[in-house]
Amino acid sequence: MKHFLNTQDWSRAELDAVLAQAAAFKRSKAGDQLKGKSIALVFFNPSLRTRTSFELGAFQLGGHAVVLQPGKDAWPIEFELGKVMDGEAEEHIAEVARVLSRYVDLVAVRAFPKFQDWAVDREDKVLRAFAKYSTVPVINLETITHPCQELAHALALQEHFGTTDLRGKKFVLTWTYHPKPLNTAVANSALTIATRMGMDVTLLCPTPEYALDERYLGWARDNVAESGGSFRMSHDITEAYTGADVVYAKSWGAIPYFGRWEQEKPIRDAHKHFIVDEAKMALTNNGVFSHCLPLRRNVKATDAVMDSPQCIAIEEAENRLHVQKAVMAALANQ
Repeated sequence: MKHFLNTQDWSRAELDAVLAQAAAFKRSKAGDQLKGKSIALVFFNPSLRTRTSFELGAFQLGGHAVVLQPGKDAWPIEFELGKVMDGEAEEHIAEVARVLSRYVDLVAVRAFPKFQDWAVDREDKVLRAFAKYSTVPVINLETITHPCQELAHALALQEHFGTTDLRGKKFVLTWTYHPKPLNTAVANSALTIATRMGMDVTLLCPTPEYALDERYLGWARDNVAESGGSFRMSHDITEAYTGADVVYAKSWGAIPYFGRWEQEKPIRDAHKHFIVDEAKMALTNNGVFSHCLPLRRNVKATDAVMDSPQCIAIEEAENRLHVQKAVMAALANQ
């Protein structure tokens, strides 16, 4: 039984097949690949695109989605083994995952980090616990990575460039300012898929403290060795943007400051100039811009960039629907 926890767990051939199926679903949205099947969507955190696209995707393929929000419309869940459950949690993941597996054909989970201790958050315990105890395939709706987002991004790039071969494209993953420290999930995933596709990838961030976790830097290096392309990190805005074919923006908090965000805030506040604006995009090779959304306009990117014909963020968001249908179809019929 195969799960969809990270794209790094899937072969390039499997990812290419999912992207090809997603493109087919985009041309013709209806199907019966999930006829008579169901998926439980378990949300520990808010969602707009993920919930909407998964619910609609299941419906369009003849399936049914059940949305659960533990602590709101479902019981709070405990994830630690050996814990004396005399607190808020009413039931343990060992029962939750196994019971859901008796009801549905797929389980999908969104659970953001707690932003207190990266050593704990990087273990991805909620997602891993569902995968451990579930007897049906589990899909990652965003935890410390966001594999559905990265496939949607890859499909949008393939559409824009008119080819499934993205090798040789200069891809800039740039940090941008945000008033709050955010999850590194989308950045981790963007780095993963860009290097997996053989692009020449630059991770642009303000200081070395904003480097991503070594696990994902290691994946990037492994992907370069396997797929070609290149990977490097830069702190030079002009150098990074010059000649870029793709600019992908995301905000994230510096990992060394996890749980000490007041100490990180002055560094973050000093780099508001990392905003994606017209002057930076003018340095690119008529490059495209994208972002996972939601995006704070004139904080992460200017109105002019967001409203430019070179912005493919809406196309990427639409593609969430198509790639997720392809993932669900692949897992439900394995």
